[in-house]
Amino acid sequence: MSKITAYSIEGNRQMLDGGSMFGNAPRALWEKWISVDDRGRIPLACRSLLVRTENANILFETGIGAFFEPKLSDRFGVQSPDKHLLLENLKAQGLKPEDITHVVLSHLHFDHAGGLMPLYKDLKEKDNSLVFPNAELIMGKEAYERALNPHPRDKASFPEVLVNAIQAHPKKRILEPETTDILIDGVKIKFFISDGHTPGQMLSLVQGENSQVIFCGDLIPGRHWVHLPITMGYDRFPEKLIDEKQKLYEENLGKDTWYFFTHDDQYACARLEQDGHKVKPKDLQEHFQQSI
Repeated sequence: MSKITAYSIEGNRQMLDGGSMFGNAPRALWEKWISVDDRGRIPLACRSLLVRTENANILFETGIGAFFEPKLSDRFGVQSPDKHLLLENLKAQGLKPEDITHVVLSHLHFDHAGGLMPLYKDLKEKDNSLVFPNAELIMGKEAYERALNPHPRDKASFPEVLVNAIQAHPKKRILEPETTDILIDGVKIKFFISDGHTPGQMLSLVQGENSQVIFCGDLIPGRHWVHLPITMGYDRFPEKLIDEKQKLYEENLGKDTWYFFTHDDQYACARLEQDGHKVKPKDLQEHFQQSI
C-alpha cells in the first residue's frame, strides 16, 4: 500500500439558523454549546478531507465556496465571499486546482459541493467550468438524481447553476447504490448510504494500514451531533438518521477510527468512546494531519 496522508482543509465558513441545525433540541440546551449571532445563526465550518498518495490527491467534498450572489452570501453568512478559501488553503499545501485528481461528494447540497464553483465575480454566463478541471467527480446515483429532480422541500439546497455545472463536467463516476468500495492508487474507500439527512447520502470510510477515517458528512456534522438524539431540522428522516448513527457506532467503536466533522466550528475530527449508555467524542483535533 502506498503512503496515505490525510489532512483537514478549511473552506469558506457559513452561518445557519441554530434552531434548524439542532432540530427539536431546545435553544436553552444548544446555546450552551455554541455561540449565536443577533440573527439566530451559529457558525459552521465547511471543511474538506484531503487524502494524498504518491499519484493521487483525493478531496472529500468542497464546502460552500463563494459562488453565491451577495444577497445569498449575506443570508448564509458566507465567510470572505470575495475569496475562495478552499483553493487558498490547498495552495498552502502546495496544490494547484489542477492537481486534484478526484472529488468525492457525499451529496450535492450547496454547502458540500459549492466549492466546485468559481467565485461569484468570475462566473460567466453559460460557462460550466469547475475549479478542479482534471478531477473525476465521484458521487452516488441516488444523490445525483436527487439534485437533478429535487423535492420541493429541499429544492433550494440545489442551486441550478451548481447542478448544471456538475452535470456538464466531463469526468464523473456515478456509483450504483450497491457499490461498497473503490480503490484509488492503493487507497481503499468503503461507502455506506445514509438516507436520514437526504436520500442517497454516500459516506466514506478511508482505510489505512494503521487507522481509518470516516467522513461523516451530515450524518454527524460536528461533535454536538455525536449524541444519538441530536439531529437537524434539515434532516428528512430524523428517526432513520438516529438508527444510522447507532449502526455506525456499533460497527466501528473499538477500532482505531477518526470521525471527520465537516461542519464543527472548532474541531476537524475526534475519536469516539462509549460512556455508559452514551457515545461521546474524545481526542478532539482542531486540525488533522496524519499518516493512516
